[in-house]
Amino acid sequence: MRDNDIIDYREEKEPDGRVAVTLLYVLSFFAPILAPLLIWLLLKRESDFVDFHGKQYFNFFLSYTIYSLIGSILIFVVIGFIILPIVWLLGIIFTIVAAVKSYYGEYYVIPLSIQFFKP
Repeated sequence: MRDNDIIDYREEKEPDGRVAVTLLYVLSFFAPILAPLLIWLLLKRESDFVDFHGKQYFNFFLSYTIYSLIGSILIFVVIGFIILPIVWLLGIIFTIVAAVKSYYGEYYVIPLSIQFFKP
């Protein structure tokens, strides 16, 4: 390399939206519907990665909401006291795993999610 060579140190904008998707999952702890919905609706046309994970998040959210409702009904049969904490714990764990995997650029499907929105 010569002394007069120009080196460009600027970073390119991430084309796959990894940070936006990670933010989608992290903000879901504080605003489970509004924050992910805004990120997904604003950025889904710019990135297939954001669109994929937005659909996966809402598949996950709807599925685990259904599981929680079933667990709430089953409280009257006592088994709901076991199901609800398990669903709650799995929801937290899978959200963290999805945030980490999306940061590394992986297309991650959250386990036990019903596919309401096809990717």
